[in-house]
Amino acid sequence: MSTANLTNVENFNYGIEKIFDKAQDFLPINGTDYVELYVGNAKQAAHFYKTAFGFQSLAYCGLETGNREYCSYVLVQDKIRLVLTTPFNSDSEISHHIRLHGDGVKVIALWVDDARSAFAETTKRGAEAVMEPTEFSDENGVVVKSAIKTYGDTIHMFVERKKL
Repeated sequence: MSTANLTNVENFNYGIEKIFDKAQDFLPINGTDYVELYVGNAKQAAHFYKTAFGFQSLAYCGLETGNREYCSYVLVQDKIRLVLTTPFNSDSEISHHIRLHGDGVKVIALWVDDARSAFAETTKRGAEAVMEPTEFSDENGVVVKSAIKTYGDTIHMFVERKKL
């Protein structure tokens, strides 16, 4: 396409079909599991999201639950889950992130069927590892999480959830 006369340029209609027939989906993603924001005041931010946008409280982690490093509020609205996290220690990595960037997204967690495979496939293609696949389990099920670095200080977390 020549850019000499841009008055005759037409939009290209990108459809949902594959552009390259032999392309493989090496990273099947089911959806977004959650988005975690590092904020200066998680309690106030949770109140704002609940009153302004109609989110509901789902879970809490903090001093009352034995966590002495940070507190997190998990909010939900339909299929959207937000995690709002504030550090207790001014020298923590979370505090440093907030001082550097202000309140903002730190983790975009993607729901996958196989977090180990997602990690292996992305790191094989050059992604920088942040968290090796790690399994967490309790009476409700098993969660496998892994993470890679993306742009800036944001990370993509792969989350695999299995019921027992």
